[in-house]
Amino acid sequence: MEKYLRQLISIEFDDKKAIFGGFLIDWTEDWILLKNNPFDFVIDGYTVLKNENVKSIIQDKDHEFTERVIKLKGLKTSAEETVPLKDLSSIITFLVNKYEIFQLAKKSDKAVYLGKLIELNEKELVIDFFGTEGKFEGEMSFKQNKIRVIEFDTDYINSLKLIVDEEKL
Repeated sequence: MEKYLRQLISIEFDDKKAIFGGFLIDWTEDWILLKNNPFDFVIDGYTVLKNENVKSIIQDKDHEFTERVIKLKGLKTSAEETVPLKDLSSIITFLVNKYEIFQLAKKSDKAVYLGKLIELNEKELVIDFFGTEGKFEGEMSFKQNKIRVIEFDTDYINSLKLIVDEEKL
């Protein structure tokens, strides 16, 4: 992984259809942190991936070209702060303090879950689910070992947060 640090890569998993692309910011034995490159020459938030069942890391001429354009555009491809990738608890604690709302995904690509933390213990994480209309809709719980992807500071999440901020006024 060291050779990919601060470079644009795509990560493919044995057991997930989705391929995640972005600039490798940091990694540990258990987690990988990317600055998102969802498509074309766009940078949008961050993704923390569980470092398990990685099939391959892809970096080809298309990646090199995209990386070059992104850098020429002056887009920031690093993290503003160090996200502690020690364990799920340290990651979530950091996100709660810095961003409040984050998005979770399990192995399946069928659904993602936005929310803010209600409780975190050794076995599960409980969020107040944040719906597509920008309203909190109640508790959802996840077994810690089932959480595979955490996204934060994306345009989608930040846009919905504007609704919450507006309603606080």
